[in-house]
Amino acid sequence: MINDVNVETVLAQMRALTDAAQSRPAAESTATEGPEFSRLLKDSLDQVNELQSSSRELKRAFETGAEDVSLPEVMVAVQKASVSFEAVTQVRNRLLSAYQEIMNMQV
Repeated sequence: MINDVNVETVLAQMRALTDAAQSRPAAESTATEGPEFSRLLKDSLDQVNELQSSSRELKRAFETGAEDVSLPEVMVAVQKASVSFEAVTQVRNRLLSAYQEIMNMQV
């Protein structure tokens, strides 16, 4: 159940980033295709890093006995970070595969 919710959240974020990329003006898209993609990729990596940092902080707080942090809250944060990391890893794998395919093309 938790994984389904986290996967849906990650997919919703990815769809939002895709919609934002597609809604920019046409004149801008031809001039900034490279930087736009790299910015989207960097934003995604920053979000994953932020999720991992917050889950690490929640784990540390729970381990030290903070009363305002519950175990379910920690577990959900850890799962969010895990699912986000897995999604980014899959994107990286697909990009690497596409790059290798392009490099193997005969010119």
